[in-house]
Amino acid sequence: MSKEKRLTSLPISHMALEAAEAPAAVARLLAAEAPAFQALGADLRARPPGSILTVARGSSDHAAHYMAYLVMARLGRLVTSLPMSLVTLYGSHIQAEGLLAVAFSQSGQSPDLVVPLRDVGLRGARTVAFVNEPGSPLAAAAGRAIALHAGPERSVAATKSFICQLACGAALAAAWQGDTAFVRALGTLPAALQAAAQLDWADAVQALAGADRLYVIGRGTGLAMAMEAALKFKEVCGIHAEAYSGAEVRHGPLALVDEGFPVLVLAPRGPAQPGLLQLAHELQARGARVLLAAPPGTPGALIHLVASGHEDLDPIAIAPCFYRMVEALARARGRDPDHPPHLQKVTRTQ
Repeated sequence: MSKEKRLTSLPISHMALEAAEAPAAVARLLAAEAPAFQALGADLRARPPGSILTVARGSSDHAAHYMAYLVMARLGRLVTSLPMSLVTLYGSHIQAEGLLAVAFSQSGQSPDLVVPLRDVGLRGARTVAFVNEPGSPLAAAAGRAIALHAGPERSVAATKSFICQLACGAALAAAWQGDTAFVRALGTLPAALQAAAQLDWADAVQALAGADRLYVIGRGTGLAMAMEAALKFKEVCGIHAEAYSGAEVRHGPLALVDEGFPVLVLAPRGPAQPGLLQLAHELQARGARVLLAAPPGTPGALIHLVASGHEDLDPIAIAPCFYRMVEALARARGRDPDHPPHLQKVTRTQ
């Protein structure tokens, strides 16, 4: 039996099972941590931070990027992603008075997350950790630790823990802003995730089965999902995928797009959608193999997206259908989605 046939005939992977658990995990998170988010929002309104820092790596950093965009767009406050080596390698003393530092992690084990968060906390920052392991060093280092409630995650590729981190970022923004409509919309997110998990992206599997390179394009609140998709294409499927915003891709990367070049365009509802649809049209005219993911009824959409209770939450609903597709694509390419080469579940970097 060939390797490809052997892998496609294996029992369902942990990655697929865990991604399917995301709606229930998010429901648990929102129910269990509602008081914590209310208290955090009240504190941020009473004592607005002078600056905001995110601390994260990998998929968690993509979730941090999503939260940062929401906070900047909805509250008008700038958010910076910390290059952790400033603290762990270069010994920089970050000016932390008036700072809010928010860390994102599945395991909470990596020293390059724990050390900077502890350091800025000792220097006067308010520190928050969204982490799946409440007893982890990162949780212990934070002034407030909010559990993801994702449950055990055995696949190397993060799925449900990432989706729970996205929900945490949205919950922080909603609680801080005190936007009751956005809070209500967040309560409907588990149902939107469940609907998204049923979408069929088989056309994307067929189109990308033989790909060796790929662009993933998003913009605005959806850019974080383009970044996450590109990472998963690399680690799970062995495809050299790069993520770009719909604006940034025009500043050089378009030079590589030739006949048949595959491009996944993520175009959920929102202010960025018209420009992304125009870009998809232009790329098709260049001869690119464009896979447009957009709500049903969108002209040219090859694969569909679910509308959530609010357009700012729509990017979160991309994750379940994408994870289902990328797991199937890995199998179609003869790879084990649970065991990407050279990777492990807990990554400890300095």
